[in-house]
Amino acid sequence: MIEILKILFTMPFLLYACYTDLKERRVSNKVWKCMLASGSVFVIYESFTGGIPYIKSLILSSVIVFISIYILFQLGAFGGGDAKGLIVLSILFPLYPIFLFSGEVYPLFGLPPIGLFTFTVLGNALLVTVLVPLGMFCYNLLHFSHEMLKNPLYMFIGYRTEVSSLKNKEHLGLLEKFELNESGVVTRKFARTGLDFDANRKPELEEYLKKGLIEKEVWVTPGLPFMLSITAGFITAVVFGDLIFYAVFSFLGVN
Repeated sequence: MIEILKILFTMPFLLYACYTDLKERRVSNKVWKCMLASGSVFVIYESFTGGIPYIKSLILSSVIVFISIYILFQLGAFGGGDAKGLIVLSILFPLYPIFLFSGEVYPLFGLPPIGLFTFTVLGNALLVTVLVPLGMFCYNLLHFSHEMLKNPLYMFIGYRTEVSSLKNKEHLGLLEKFELNESGVVTRKFARTGLDFDANRKPELEEYLKKGLIEKEVWVTPGLPFMLSITAGFITAVVFGDLIFYAVFSFLGVN
């Protein structure tokens, strides 16, 4: 019962974090402070009921996850809000949540070999992120145009939109750099990380378009926030378990 309560307690915080991350591309520290402060009731309760074994698991989970997440954060794997959210999860869920609901034992795939719940959340989140390019490709197939064949790989990381509509869209990155050379020809180069259109607003694009130097549509990438993947990773970890281990074991035919 306590595991179900913790999951129901956690979900509103994660969903709100997704909302603010989508809207502002940041999550306030107040979200995680409030989550940790109010969630400490569960930690205190389980410390009394679980005793020394639970406290050992709490320390182990917190320390290992903190060090791992800090290293990944320093390497630029994700933002500070994402890192803090994962650290708070490691404190609230030092043990993998197992519960009975409607006659089924969750997670449905059983406990993963690595019992650190936060690592499973992160692994599932990364798997969801990997699947995003496939979704982007399917979207482009539904909105297919012959111009996409010029840069077919872009179909996995972005989509085409009209230059005139860029000023009305937020949190988009241009996938190409446009430069006018001395010959009066516009050259384009792939922008590996995507140019922030809000910070690098280029009114010359409209001038290029008026002069017929570029097409009316350009490639952009939406740059989805990682908090969405973390929340999806949390839900799938609770319901199913470790998707990566399950996929690998299924591929190898291991029961």
